[in-house]
Amino acid sequence: MSATEVVANMPLHSATVRVNKHKADWRGWKFMWPFAVVFVFVFIVPIVYAVYISFFKKQMIGGTKFVGFENYARLLGDGQFWSSVGRVALFTCVQVPIMLFLSAAMALALDSMKLHGAKFFRITTFLPYAVPAVVSTLIWGFVYGAKYGLVGSLNDFLGTDIDVLAPSVLLASIGNIVTWEFTGYNMLIFYSSLSTIPHSLYEAASIDGASEWQIVKSIKLPELRGSLAITVIFSIIGSFQLFNEPSILQNMVPGNAITTYYTPNMYAYNLSFSGNQSNYAAALAIVMAVITMAIAYIVQLNSLKEQMK
Repeated sequence: MSATEVVANMPLHSATVRVNKHKADWRGWKFMWPFAVVFVFVFIVPIVYAVYISFFKKQMIGGTKFVGFENYARLLGDGQFWSSVGRVALFTCVQVPIMLFLSAAMALALDSMKLHGAKFFRITTFLPYAVPAVVSTLIWGFVYGAKYGLVGSLNDFLGTDIDVLAPSVLLASIGNIVTWEFTGYNMLIFYSSLSTIPHSLYEAASIDGASEWQIVKSIKLPELRGSLAITVIFSIIGSFQLFNEPSILQNMVPGNAITTYYTPNMYAYNLSFSGNQSNYAAALAIVMAVITMAIAYIVQLNSLKEQMK
């Protein structure tokens, strides 16, 4: 009897194919729940609480009162807040391009395979990122000291009177500290992106007679577009969160050059812990988060448009 006849003579119920309905697989969530719990309680809950208290106001008489959007309306007319926002915006527009240019130049130098002591150079440029921001600021604060630091020693030696902590150049001095801290970190991002380029492209370009600059311009720089978008977004977020450097230098700078509202984060901190205005500080933090996310989103959209061209 053939196989076809056997199948034809089988009972109808035995030929029925059972379809197993797979149940939802929750094994992945079992691994994720520790992180999810920490994420909710450390990130989501504080944000929700900050939004909640931003709609209230503490009063000397009557306690805490629901005021709706009054804190946000007050923030729109707060000159100190917008002064701090303008300061970090200027800081971002100047410091970030300089830092990313240096990072890209270092990454290209490492990728060229013509740099002597490449491993030592890579470690030393990344090392400042491993130093805590407070320690870095203290180091540079003593270097900047016009009376006791390196700048003061140079003034005594040269007979000059340079003060890099003067109010007119103070923001640039802070920018130098931040650049020193994060240039190596961004350099590694760029270098990792360049490391993914197949060396066969370089060989083909060299055979076609392309110069070193033409290889950089036509192959390497286009490859950095994706990593450039990431570093720009991270740098913008970091710049708008500027806090450690000016708050540490506040006690080292003579006079009142660094005010309590020098940056938005410093303003929110002083409002909450010194001015007993935690509700208003929460509204400030929410507005700054929205501004930062909007700018980062615009940068990301422009990056996607450039990559799709």
